[in-house]
Amino acid sequence: MVIPTETLKANAILTLLQGCNNLKWLRKLHAHVFVYGLQQNTAIANKLLNFCAISVSGSLEYAQLLFNYIEEPQTQAWNSIIRGFAQSPSPLHALIYYNRMLRFSASVSSPDTFTFSFALKACERIKAFIKCREVHGFVIRSGFDNDVIVCTGLMRAYAANKCVEKARMVFDDMSERDLVSWNAMISCYSQAGYHHETLEMFNLMRNENVGLDSFSLVGLLSSCAHVGALNRGVELHRIAREKGFVHGVYVGNALIDMYAKCGSLDGALEVFNGMQKRDVLTWNSMIVGFGVHGRGNEAVSFFRQMLMSGVKPNSITFLGVLCGCNHQGLVEKGVEFFHMMTSQFNLSPGIKHHGCLVDLYGRAGKLDKALEIIHSSRLEKDPVLWRTLLGSCKIHGNVEIGEIALKNLIQLGASNAGDHVLLATIYSRAKGAEGVARMRKNIKNLGTKTTPGWSWIEVGDRVHRFVVDDKSHPDSKKIYENLGEIIHRATLVGYVEEDYVVALNGSSSEECLESPSSCHSEKLAIAFGIATTPKGTSLRIVKNLRVCRDCHSFTKYVSKAFKRDIIVRDRVRFHHFKDGLCSCRDYW
Repeated sequence: MVIPTETLKANAILTLLQGCNNLKWLRKLHAHVFVYGLQQNTAIANKLLNFCAISVSGSLEYAQLLFNYIEEPQTQAWNSIIRGFAQSPSPLHALIYYNRMLRFSASVSSPDTFTFSFALKACERIKAFIKCREVHGFVIRSGFDNDVIVCTGLMRAYAANKCVEKARMVFDDMSERDLVSWNAMISCYSQAGYHHETLEMFNLMRNENVGLDSFSLVGLLSSCAHVGALNRGVELHRIAREKGFVHGVYVGNALIDMYAKCGSLDGALEVFNGMQKRDVLTWNSMIVGFGVHGRGNEAVSFFRQMLMSGVKPNSITFLGVLCGCNHQGLVEKGVEFFHMMTSQFNLSPGIKHHGCLVDLYGRAGKLDKALEIIHSSRLEKDPVLWRTLLGSCKIHGNVEIGEIALKNLIQLGASNAGDHVLLATIYSRAKGAEGVARMRKNIKNLGTKTTPGWSWIEVGDRVHRFVVDDKSHPDSKKIYENLGEIIHRATLVGYVEEDYVVALNGSSSEECLESPSSCHSEKLAIAFGIATTPKGTSLRIVKNLRVCRDCHSFTKYVSKAFKRDIIVRDRVRFHHFKDGLCSCRDYW
């Protein structure tokens, strides 16, 4: 049997393409394709196109040129060009090619599993909700609605478009689910902030005997970190250890982050010390953890260890160090690290770094210096800095600079009810009744509401949520009865309710109201925790706002009266209460 010369040449070209690893070499091979007249050889055309569209050494511009020379592109060719653009900086072009494919003759090419998954990836990246629904409809009409790969792509595309409910509908309708599908749903919930739903997925996975891998663990641990579910996090740590995932960098970093955000720095440190390999995220998780726990000296110590290990810090590293200096009042060290960013590491401080510096001076009572930093930072038009300054004015009762801060927020069109309540609190402490009345009028005219406060507490394997004056909990009556007894016992050891009240109509923010007449969410969470856990059990509470002065004082005396360690994570930092004292030393 004699093999035609053309076939020999085609096979030779395909063999050479198999080992091709750069565009320059591919161009030479492409020239030979023209010389041998093999332009319309499907296998060669697909190979050339695939390299240019997908390989990191390729070129999408060259891929388009190749694609345009194919007279009747088949599904594989369409998939290559769609995939290439879907993962490129121009994902919109993937959908343009997808639309062209649908208009092309169905007898020559029709979408398959990969076509739909690449098109959905583009929808995910550019957040094209309408197009996502359109693709979904065609998926159903084409009979791919039970395809695991396509359905997983649909879930991710819907979640990226903030349609988590639709993603869950796709998940529930799947006749078969693999671990990738479960992980996608976990990721959808976790990234959208649906952390309770994420942890419910873990319960479903256990009920259906679905295993876990490192991707599952990272998503679940992230949600544990957000809601303060330490017990569940410890359980996941045990599973990671049993499956041999605990030494991996990604799982290890997620475990450190979970322990640190759930108030257990000892747990975070244990994981850190057991890791065989560490990256910048590993060090950052520990440094930021020490920072938000108010342990500035340890954050600085870890930063120095990080430099000695040869790991280069990034902007998040410095944010963690500055946070630690901020919460421990290490003004000189904080300023040193702020300037070190540019002088030694060529990092440009962002708005959060400037905010830390303003807060650092502000908390230390150096409000004039904090004001000077804002003016010299060229970030005077960013409301974050002015709001940070206003918060410091509240701590030190500085009416004059507080008025300057609010004036700038109003001029920027960025003021909210919470800002006015903060200044009203400053006026109230300074016995400025006229100022309080003016702020009350401003809030009424603005017609805005402050952020409602809530607190989470984990008891057993469940996380319970409370809001201010909450009556929705099934054990609500008992909780309020317990709270009365707790307040009484706290009073016996020294607790005195704050005697100032800033009652502003329409305001429901715990952080701003600071009214002892309201049952703030952390008080209800503490009452529930004491009633439902054995004596001596530590209570861990997560709060979405900064803890107010009255609740801070209350929690200190509850820890003394009931001999309980109480750990509260508020919007800014951790407070560890024990024997009537707080780790912040009342500097927060």
